[in-house]
Amino acid sequence: MRIHILLLILVGFIPLLDLFQPGLPITHDGQDHVARIANFYANLEEGNIIPRWAGNLNWGFGHPILMFLYPLPSYFASFFHFLGFSLVDSLKAVFGVSFILSGIFMYMWLREFLPEWGGFAGGVLYMFAPYRFVDLYVRGALGEHVAFVFLPFVLYFLLKLSKNKHSPFLIIGGSVSLAFLILSHNAISLMFLPMIFLYSLFLIFVHKERRPLIYQYTGILVLGLGLTAFFWMPAFFEGKYTLRDIVTSEDYRLRFVELKDLAYGTWNYGISGQFSVQVGILHWILVFSSIPLLIFRKKNKFWKFALGLLLIFILSLFLMHSSSKIIWDNITTLQKFQFPWRFLSITVFASSALGALVISQVNKKYKTLVIIAIVFLALFLNRDFWHAKGFLLKPEAFYKSIYNSTTDTGESSPIWSVRFMLERPKARLETIAGNAKIYETTRTSTYHEYRVEVLEKTKFKENTLYFPGWEVFVDGKKINVEFQDQLHRGLMTFWADPSTQNISVSFTETRLRLFSNLTSLLSALIIGLLALSKLKIRI
Repeated sequence: MRIHILLLILVGFIPLLDLFQPGLPITHDGQDHVARIANFYANLEEGNIIPRWAGNLNWGFGHPILMFLYPLPSYFASFFHFLGFSLVDSLKAVFGVSFILSGIFMYMWLREFLPEWGGFAGGVLYMFAPYRFVDLYVRGALGEHVAFVFLPFVLYFLLKLSKNKHSPFLIIGGSVSLAFLILSHNAISLMFLPMIFLYSLFLIFVHKERRPLIYQYTGILVLGLGLTAFFWMPAFFEGKYTLRDIVTSEDYRLRFVELKDLAYGTWNYGISGQFSVQVGILHWILVFSSIPLLIFRKKNKFWKFALGLLLIFILSLFLMHSSSKIIWDNITTLQKFQFPWRFLSITVFASSALGALVISQVNKKYKTLVIIAIVFLALFLNRDFWHAKGFLLKPEAFYKSIYNSTTDTGESSPIWSVRFMLERPKARLETIAGNAKIYETTRTSTYHEYRVEVLEKTKFKENTLYFPGWEVFVDGKKINVEFQDQLHRGLMTFWADPSTQNISVSFTETRLRLFSNLTSLLSALIIGLLALSKLKIRI
């Protein structure tokens, strides 16, 4: 086992060499990710362990994007930044570590039921699919990239649990890995969950004692959802206050993929519709090679599993093609994925697992030759894909200061505001009627305080986008806030009397967010108790 993991690390290290170049690889989303991480880390420094508000984004007007987009990659990057890495290097570290871990976890799952060399081949295929390099060096899709780590890890714990009558540590591992998957990327985790469900059903069906396994799998699901409630509950229920459904509802119509492009496409660093969406030559060869496993199924115990993977592979191809448009038109959940080609994530997994099944059928005496062949072909066929287009060299302050973007396409913007601000505010707190002198005394991501001298009744504008949770206090007393003034769309406006001396603006947790936080805390306590109970038994 150790030699195969070491080999995966060494082989996986090769396409990451560009990450050791100075600067940030030029990708579609890379720079925005760094700015987002800078705001995330600022929240952590200020004591907000669940960052929800990005104070410096959107030209300094702030943005609720942190509430709706996958927090786990930002937690990982913040850890590297805490250790002393720059923000850019922290991002590159997450990309690099995630790439290699995805191959290792794929191998760990596959080797539980396949020979070592079959699991190794599956790990290599999982890392060296062309779409993985699109995420890494073209799109800079941090969340999708990290999500690839945790699908096989969830499957690993489910399988291990089916082999053990009861193991609290496996339940904990399954719950945490499922939680990490959910926190890695909204859309990709939603794509992967049906596969996890189907795999669970398969394991339950072939198991002799089904009822205990059903209870344990249900426990993993409940604890996994509970651990992540702090994120998905506000993201789901408070998403109605954003432009999400308006901005993303029609994107899919122009993003379908031609079958010829799935077979092969020239490498391109352009936008959607230009970059390669090929499945991979090696992956196609192995998918077609899996068909004999079904034809001669009496001689192969894995034929049912292979059939399931092949059907998943075909379904993912269908959902990327325009022939599935009627399904996209009628299922709004699919529309939230925005881009049909995102289902390449499913083809990467299914084709890699199928490839591992095919290779595991090779006679044991040829295993060394097979491993060498797979590594050579993976490196040779993908040799043009693992290079950055170029590198950005910008100071750390560029990402930590006011950033002239929301870092998304506007889907997280409040429905009562404009989609994008276009210029920085003249001041953080302004008067729009009356007369007052303003002195800023304290400012963090979620708390702004001003000392004011109000000379007559005055209407103020706090140049921060309103979102549920923002509250304004005038001399310690909470007041009503207007945020739908057509002259100041989405910004907080309010009146203050001449006696006013202090104004504070604070971003607080709504009741829903408090409930979701408590749900996650309770789930974490249950997991802690499970671990302690097992340790006491051992002692």
